[in-house]
Amino acid sequence: MFQGFGKRILVLNSLQAMNDLFDKRANIYSNRPVSTFGGELMGMDDSLAFLPYGDEWRIHRKLAHSVLSPTAVKEYHAMQEDIVATFAKSMIDTPEDLFTTMRMSAGRIIIAITYGIRASQAQTDYIMAGEHAMRVATKATVPGQYIVDLLPFLKYAPSWVSFQCEAQVGREILLSFARNPLEHVKRDIEAGIALPSFMQHLLSTPVDNGSIDEYRLLWLGTSLFGAGAETTYATVLTFILAMMLNPEKQKLAQAEIDAVVGGSRLPLVQDAPNLRYVDAVIKETMRWQPALHLGMPRRAVEDDYYAGYYIPKGTLLVPNVWAIAYEPNEKYDPEAFLPERHLDASQNVTDPMTWAWGFGRRVCPGRYLAEHSVFIFIATILAVFDILPPEDEDIKLEFTQHLVRSPKPYKYRIVPRSDTKAKLVEDRAAIAVV
Repeated sequence: MFQGFGKRILVLNSLQAMNDLFDKRANIYSNRPVSTFGGELMGMDDSLAFLPYGDEWRIHRKLAHSVLSPTAVKEYHAMQEDIVATFAKSMIDTPEDLFTTMRMSAGRIIIAITYGIRASQAQTDYIMAGEHAMRVATKATVPGQYIVDLLPFLKYAPSWVSFQCEAQVGREILLSFARNPLEHVKRDIEAGIALPSFMQHLLSTPVDNGSIDEYRLLWLGTSLFGAGAETTYATVLTFILAMMLNPEKQKLAQAEIDAVVGGSRLPLVQDAPNLRYVDAVIKETMRWQPALHLGMPRRAVEDDYYAGYYIPKGTLLVPNVWAIAYEPNEKYDPEAFLPERHLDASQNVTDPMTWAWGFGRRVCPGRYLAEHSVFIFIATILAVFDILPPEDEDIKLEFTQHLVRSPKPYKYRIVPRSDTKAKLVEDRAAIAVV
């Protein structure tokens, strides 16, 4: 335990400790740290990711579960497959635009599924607004970024003080991002043309407890975009890096897809259970370079003891996901990219799916949707393209240091495996409803 930014901080380096505290003692360790600037002044305490554990959090969680359960997300498989087909078509037409196309495609999935909005220009406008909102939110969560987080009494400073002005502007950026597509859905419902979506479902579901109010839906929409688009973007770009560095693993995954899916269609989400090596590649991507290398922290709401340690009330507990991902193993080098580790029953290898989406009662409610998005992107890329290293320079592993860790722009080559594969993409993209 150490002191940082005026707080007691305890870093957890084992999955056992994380499960013992965040799951088995969830009543003590399900709260987030207090954030004066981002939480109180900008309003992010009203979003699902940062809401204090309690009745309001349970309402948000229940709303999210109603549209993100394993059963509910099956309704969106075709939409995900449509958007990924158009992504693949863009990679054939403009392969140099990988980073921009991937970011827009990940955002399109979230906008389409959350709001049912398919029109390309409307999607683009909302995605750009969402990206801007997420940059604002990310800055607000950096420890020590604002003096009011170190000296909370300053939150009572006049509204003209610089951080107060910035907080108000940031709050409006976040809410306006969510408000505009929500109004779009409401107009479509009124006109009888709304497509299936999270918000269409919630707005059309009769309730008698007042849980469906617009303010909740605004913050729920913001939370879904922030969590869903960025993690998909980061994981797929990390996968492409891994394939350039490990061409033999790429060939094994491609061979499995060719054998299971065949050459007459693109992969579907429902193919996932039959693509065990592809699943292992995805798990290894998430282990090798975790998008959340430090999980979101928790705050102890009362004094506690664990494994001989005294944990005072108010202590921040940080799950060090990197330590789990790189735990020593007698057979497999943790530094190496080896999908086989996830297929070897003789080794006690921790499944990344047990820690990649969070812990206990605050596990990510959108994990099933995110898993499907990541799978269909990666399976489609493997089915259609060869991922090759650049000819003129070495591959560099450089990542951002944001809450969600993603690769910095890198050089690459991505080419169709054959004219037949390219034609398959063109035909599928032509019938995509996007």
